[in-house]
Amino acid sequence: MTIRIKRIYDMPSEGDGKRVLIDRIWTRGISKAIAQLDMWLKEVAPSTELRSWYVHSPKKQEEFRNLYEQELSPDSKIIYAVKLLKKMAVFKHPTVTATP
Repeated sequence: MTIRIKRIYDMPSEGDGKRVLIDRIWTRGISKAIAQLDMWLKEVAPSTELRSWYVHSPKKQEEFRNLYEQELSPDSKIIYAVKLLKKMAVFKHPTVTATP
């Protein structure tokens, strides 16, 4: 089982396997045809509020991780989405590429 991380702006390739978008909002400038996604798991991505607060600040990374884990914990949709990704990677497809 291989789970790869790849930016959505990077072109799809044969080695990607199943492609899964993990983001709450659709990425600007990328059409669904170009993205070639097999699944879009909005539930697994950090909330819009958390992303806006974080703004990719290295100083906030530890706190961001803690807050993100708190967001993931209680929601059964998120647990289902994570299980689905694991099942996809283990049983159906040797490679899964997540595009955050």
